[in-house]
Amino acid sequence: MALIISLPIGTPPQAQQMVLDTGSQLSWIQCHRKKLPPKPKTSFDPSLSSSFSTLPCSHPLCKPRIPDFTLPTSCDSNRLCHYSYFYADGTFAEGNLVKEKITFSNTEITPPLILGCATESSDDRGILGMNRGRLSFVSQAKISKFSYCIPPKSNRPGFTPTGSFYLGDNPNSHGFKYVSLLTFPESQRMPNLDPLAYTVPMIGIRFGLKKLNISGSVFRPDAGGSGQTMVDSGSEFTHLVDAAYDKVRAEIMTRVGRRLKKGYVYGGTADMCFDGNVAMIPRLIGDLVFVFTRGVEILVPKERVLVNVGGGIHCVGIGRSSMLGAASNIIGNVHQQNLWVEFDVTNRRVGFAKADCSRVV
Repeated sequence: MALIISLPIGTPPQAQQMVLDTGSQLSWIQCHRKKLPPKPKTSFDPSLSSSFSTLPCSHPLCKPRIPDFTLPTSCDSNRLCHYSYFYADGTFAEGNLVKEKITFSNTEITPPLILGCATESSDDRGILGMNRGRLSFVSQAKISKFSYCIPPKSNRPGFTPTGSFYLGDNPNSHGFKYVSLLTFPESQRMPNLDPLAYTVPMIGIRFGLKKLNISGSVFRPDAGGSGQTMVDSGSEFTHLVDAAYDKVRAEIMTRVGRRLKKGYVYGGTADMCFDGNVAMIPRLIGDLVFVFTRGVEILVPKERVLVNVGGGIHCVGIGRSSMLGAASNIIGNVHQQNLWVEFDVTNRRVGFAKADCSRVV
């Protein structure tokens, strides 16, 4: 499951399908015509755009005084700035850094933004990087706030539901409940912390009315940065650090342990899965609730606690962060469905509100 938007890039515009990713910085588009799968859904042709330009090796981004490990760059044989970008789930993209405009309308055109122009990638769509980094689309295009509403997966074959995405003010925001982002100064750099993420103050997890016995400190960064809780539209499953995951799994075992599919791990991280007839399991598990400060909650109704992963198998949509090689808690998009999620960048806060995302506009 991903939130896919189509952006008009270049002059004249070429529609590019991109995955909205609040967990990464660099935006990149497909710039290759692969013959073999995964074939890009849309590929950008630089020769057709009058506003396209490449970044030379001499650009400061290509030769930073302080190495930027979040965006490895090098000089290629054509004296152009080459980048390689790797994601926590093992996917990657590499190519040249370029500048290009995005045209929203005749009167709304961005200045040239720095993007990746991927010649190799493991995905068939581009990425719209929306975190708090200086190279993200949010920062370069000076977006003050943005919001989205992700519809649940459809069971109808061949049908893909359509959600909603706003740049700027959202007319539905009167009902939003906000939590303040946790921010970290430049001087407070920790090895396991992502300072550019949207880090939220989660304090607990409930199943129905039962609050699990998990210390609130598990959801906040420790001295080394481990334990931050981030909202990530680009991750499908939610992932929890071991101290939280073990408590969640123990509760699932208490409720439906005999029904677990033994020895099965989905995506290398999620081992709370079931096969066969699962009709009774959601009722036994109950609603899943992520609890934040200020009384803000994300309630996942029991009907959506299980995720259909194919092959007749359904999994609780939570994985173990350590199996990803991550030291953080990640709220994935499977637990952001039927919610307005607003990132108010200017006021450093995130807002949530229940919605029927397959109906809103």
